[in-house]
Amino acid sequence: MPAVLPFAVLMRKALAVIGSAIALLLALLVVRAALFRPPPVTVEPVGVPEVDAQSAALHLSQALRFPTISHEDPADFDSGAFSLLHAYLGQSYPRAHSELELVGPASLLYTWKGEEPDLPPVVLMAHQDVVPIEPGTEGEWSYRPFGGEIAGGYIWGRGAMDDKGSLVAILEAVETLLARGFRPKRSIYLAFGHDEEVGGEAGAAAIAELLKSRGVRPFLVLDEGGAIVEGFLPGLGRPIATVGIAEKGAASVEIEVKVEGGHSSVPPRQTAIGILSRALVRLEDNPLPGGIQGPFRDMLLTVGREMSFSRRLVLANLWLFGPLVERQLSRVPAADSMMRTSTAVTIIDGGVKSNVLPSKATAVVNFRIAPGDTVEGVLDHVRRVTSDPRVSVVEARETREPSPVSPTDSEGYRLVERTIRQIFPEAIVAPYLLPGGTDSRHFTALTSDVYRFGAIRVGSDDLRRAHGTDERVSVDVLTNMVAFYMQLLSSV
Repeated sequence: MPAVLPFAVLMRKALAVIGSAIALLLALLVVRAALFRPPPVTVEPVGVPEVDAQSAALHLSQALRFPTISHEDPADFDSGAFSLLHAYLGQSYPRAHSELELVGPASLLYTWKGEEPDLPPVVLMAHQDVVPIEPGTEGEWSYRPFGGEIAGGYIWGRGAMDDKGSLVAILEAVETLLARGFRPKRSIYLAFGHDEEVGGEAGAAAIAELLKSRGVRPFLVLDEGGAIVEGFLPGLGRPIATVGIAEKGAASVEIEVKVEGGHSSVPPRQTAIGILSRALVRLEDNPLPGGIQGPFRDMLLTVGREMSFSRRLVLANLWLFGPLVERQLSRVPAADSMMRTSTAVTIIDGGVKSNVLPSKATAVVNFRIAPGDTVEGVLDHVRRVTSDPRVSVVEARETREPSPVSPTDSEGYRLVERTIRQIFPEAIVAPYLLPGGTDSRHFTALTSDVYRFGAIRVGSDDLRRAHGTDERVSVDVLTNMVAFYMQLLSSV
């Protein structure tokens, strides 16, 4: 019995040490959560700029009636629709239109000279083109896709959200300020491309090259992309103003399997389609590594400071809970796509007849490439994961590298952030990684301050409308968009 006592004493001491360590850990977690709060924000109160809502709605309504559609085949380009839109913009915004250049087939570049033209200028962007209406869905629209109807407090039509709403809001803001005799300190460029939906190479890229040749180095470039988003995260009672500080790259990788064909009555153990299918499953089951990093981490930590104590306890201590949070978020497609380079099998083709073994099967896998990854890295990943000599990478098309990540501590970002708080005081302003692409990527060689925020307010029901059926924007939302651009221009 006496020999057991020293062991019992040691156990009690060990338990005491463990208990103390747990208590210290809990205290550390709680303190970090308590301190994990948003920094105090001081924004000078401003009167919301007065906007003629009826004029803005009417102008957007008319602009939506021009079918400025971007088609994949350049031969289908309808220059007439763009010319009619340009003529209408000239009639509606004569003051702004007086300083206009046509760039490329149909892109527009407006110049508004500032009082101090030697200062780096501001570039505001939008695009004129829209995506086609999906064949067979025309009858599902509540109003004609190119009717520009104003009904129920909304302006309906293809392009209302993406992106003629922004185009009209910018021009409405500029024309109103010009009419009031206002002149900005910095010069302002309005860059309106005509082919954003098919890459922007003939439009925004040409405008950027033109400005570069003139030695223009912008103070700020602001394009579409981010928005005032409702219901983005559960348990968060406030909307989030997502400011895109980077956008993903892309690559559509075609992979192919070639084997001997023959009659389906004497099949091999694996057909071309079977081999290809196994390769695709491996790609889906083995995505590129990701994590809570970069712009997504910045957004999560910014928004997390506004959440309940229990959620702050987790997010303030990612050094401990990071793997758990990542595992949970990876189950949400929108969050998972911001944590890594995404993988999506979008096209598959093989076979011509039910009793004929195909000698070839192909598939296209679309990757949206996160900052830190590259097109070449994606191709290496495909070859490594498929790991079958019968599977070959044919080509990678529609490729673009991810954009650089713009700073969140610059004067340009702070200007955008401050303007959002002035016009949308209820919103949490947070940096954001844009999964898609915008024309602004063509301007990253001119300045590091390239941001993506269109000042449009969207809810969960609206997300399906952009590029989809019943695209629309409310008159109130459009009015606030105009107010945002007026306030921004008044502050530069």
